[in-house]
Amino acid sequence: MSLRIGDDAPNFTAQTTLGVIDFHQWLGDTWGIIYSHPADFTPVCTTELGRTAQLKDEFSKRDTKVVAVSTDDLEAHKGWINDINETQNTKVEFPIIADTDKNVATLYNMIHPNFSTTATVRSVYFINPAKKIQAIITYPASTGRNFTEILRVLDSLQLTAGHSVATPVDWEVGQDVIISPSVKQEDVEVKFPKGHRVIKPYLRYTPQPNK
Repeated sequence: MSLRIGDDAPNFTAQTTLGVIDFHQWLGDTWGIIYSHPADFTPVCTTELGRTAQLKDEFSKRDTKVVAVSTDDLEAHKGWINDINETQNTKVEFPIIADTDKNVATLYNMIHPNFSTTATVRSVYFINPAKKIQAIITYPASTGRNFTEILRVLDSLQLTAGHSVATPVDWEVGQDVIISPSVKQEDVEVKFPKGHRVIKPYLRYTPQPNK
């Protein structure tokens, strides 16, 4: 069965480059991102893992842990990390799962048989502290992920989880957001003291509440 937004994020125990982890225990009370890679020593994945390492502080600011999945073994991962560090001028310090039995890839529906029966597609799962899946992005193996978008989605998820708002098209941090239709107009001024503007009764904007 395919995972969907709102589903429980499956737990697992797996060997990683930082030792054995119980996924839920490792996440603790943080947000999490788990994302898949078709194979070690592949060019697009090398750039993606390098970019993840370079964004360490950005993920930390968002209280988010990142873990990668590849179906190659631990020794291959360790050799690959050396290449990533060298070619991307960074230091990989997050865990990479050695998913040789494809257990994690299967749990998270990362293998799409019409693409490949062995290699994973480029899936990204965003998981909240309650261990619920909040968003899913999937790319083909030939298309590298956009980490600016991954951070933008994470910012939106964290903002909308704590406030009765949604983020409009092309939203970026600091821009106005949309007041949820569930908020009655008579409650808007109290709930959003920074002010608001009404375009249509169903389209109301307010400054980002947590900025």
